[in-house]
Amino acid sequence: MDENLDDVFRERRRLLALGYRMTGTMADAEDIVQETYVRWYRLDEGEREAIANPAGWLTTVAGRVALDLLGSARRRREQYVGEWLPEPVPAERFAGAVGTRIAATPDPAADPLDRVTLDDDVSTALLIVLEAMTPAERVAFVLHDVFDVPFDEIADAVGRSSAAVRQLASSARRHVRENRATAVPRAEHDRVVRAFQDATRTGEVAGLIGFLAPDVELRSDGGGVVRAARNVVAGADNVARFLLGIAAKNTHLTVEEQQFGEGLGLVFRDGDVVHSVMNLHVDGGVITRLWIVLNPAKLTHWNRPVDGA
Repeated sequence: MDENLDDVFRERRRLLALGYRMTGTMADAEDIVQETYVRWYRLDEGEREAIANPAGWLTTVAGRVALDLLGSARRRREQYVGEWLPEPVPAERFAGAVGTRIAATPDPAADPLDRVTLDDDVSTALLIVLEAMTPAERVAFVLHDVFDVPFDEIADAVGRSSAAVRQLASSARRHVRENRATAVPRAEHDRVVRAFQDATRTGEVAGLIGFLAPDVELRSDGGGVVRAARNVVAGADNVARFLLGIAAKNTHLTVEEQQFGEGLGLVFRDGDVVHSVMNLHVDGGVITRLWIVLNPAKLTHWNRPVDGA
């Protein structure tokens, strides 16, 4: 029994990785993991011993919990002040958490050519695509395409037929293919971001514009708690002036590089406290999207010691 409990505890990091992909925030991911373990502990000893694959059981239960949570989260986000962005998490936070298959057996009906390959890295762009899905689509996609859970097991978790879940995953996969930004080699991404940062330091609009796509968009998330642009800032000239204006008003901030799912991003500090985190998407040698998170509730990971999960 102690060995089984050790196996269950070892799944916490994987479940956090699942919860984060399901919701885009660590707080919601923690809630999913906590409720999943509560349901495990509510089982009697005989029920636990009857579970041949505890990792698979925990994952499908976490999917069921996530489906319930996503419904209420969507209602909360309809009242969110300004742009809602996923919580920025460093690339190493979940490294290796998704690498091992958790399904007891592979799904014999799954077509490997009809799958979107995803690794440990999850980008802001992908999380935004996931946010646009229905809760059922998101759960079906994450469980099947990321965690390799067979459709029959997902069907049990979400209370739908296997055929319906297969259709949900297919619809979600289509959303990803149509909307997921083109990835560039990480070295190229990082080179452009560093050059962009150097151009920002000059304070010259013309030099900065050269690293921004003509149709670049900037979104910032203050959650109504701190000042942030409530609408999208669009166009190279507008984005350049907006960024330089922020820099001029915050000369006390220091900046450091950090690797994220999409590549190099920037972390801004006010002394020992993280003030904001910027992620960027690069395509064709220029920056096409910028996301700045300032909401303190989404920066708690950066302003407290990280546990071993």
